[in-house]
Amino acid sequence: MTETQLTPETHARLTAELEDLTTRGRVEIARQIEAARALGDLSENGDYHAAKDAQGKMEARIRQLQAMLESAVIVEREEVAAEVVEPGVEVEIRYDGDDDTERYFVGSIEERREGVAVISPGSPLGQALVGHGPGETVEYEAPSGMLRVEIVSVA
Repeated sequence: MTETQLTPETHARLTAELEDLTTRGRVEIARQIEAARALGDLSENGDYHAAKDAQGKMEARIRQLQAMLESAVIVEREEVAAEVVEPGVEVEIRYDGDDDTERYFVGSIEERREGVAVISPGSPLGQALVGHGPGETVEYEAPSGMLRVEIVSVA
C-alpha cells in the first residue's frame, strides 16, 4: 500500500466525507431501496435498480476513502519559497519548443485546487520533476515518446 500525502485541510475534508457517507449516506440509500421495494416487482423496478447502483457507487467511494485515509501522511507546508519540486507545491513548467507555461499542483488528486491541474508525484512527469528546481530541464517518458520540460518556478 502506497502512502498518500495530504494537507491537514484535505485530510479533514476527506474524513468528514467518509463520516457523512457511512452514516447519513447509508441510511438514505437504505430508505431509497426500501421505498423502491415497496413498489413491487424488483425485476422491472427502475427505482430499485437505480438505488442499488447508487449504493454500489457510494460503497466504492467509502472503500476508496478508507484506504486513502489509512495510508495518509499529513504534510505540513511552510509558507516559504520552495527551492525544489516536492509534493504539496505548485510548479510552473514549459515544454521544450513551446512558449506557453503550464501550472500544476504536485500531490494527490484529492488536493485539487481552483484553476490548477494536479499531477501525482508518482506519475512519469511528477517523478521527473520531484527534487529539481527552477531553471532545470528534466525529461520523462510519455506515451508519445521522450518529452523535455523546463521548470520555470516553484511556489
